[in-house]
Amino acid sequence: MKKLTIEAENDLEKYVKKWINKKATEYEKGVEGVIDDLMQGGCASGYVGELIYYKDTCAFFKKFKDEISELLKEAISNCGTGAKDVFGDKWDETDPLAQEDQNQNLLAWFGFEETARNLCLRANIDC
Repeated sequence: MKKLTIEAENDLEKYVKKWINKKATEYEKGVEGVIDDLMQGGCASGYVGELIYYKDTCAFFKKFKDEISELLKEAISNCGTGAKDVFGDKWDETDPLAQEDQNQNLLAWFGFEETARNLCLRANIDC
């Protein structure tokens, strides 16, 4: 079974890498199976059990706020001028600083998924 062996560059990457490697033990394809399922439904599907409820997603966002902010900054520079360009109608424009649960939840899911994608790209795993 294949695991992620690349070096994590920050605490968010360490968390996501550990989660992926633990989940990979449930799959014959290892990490590739985990990534396939994660990219199909994303965190919104409930696949990442630790990120289902607002109390958990908001805590995750707050814990990894700096790393998630860097990911968002990169995404905005690649596809638009603001978070609305990245998230579309899901983004609550009345909460531009993500002070409320809805946008924090969205950013937590985004941070987890983008980090998983980045780890796989660096490890030369299709995602």
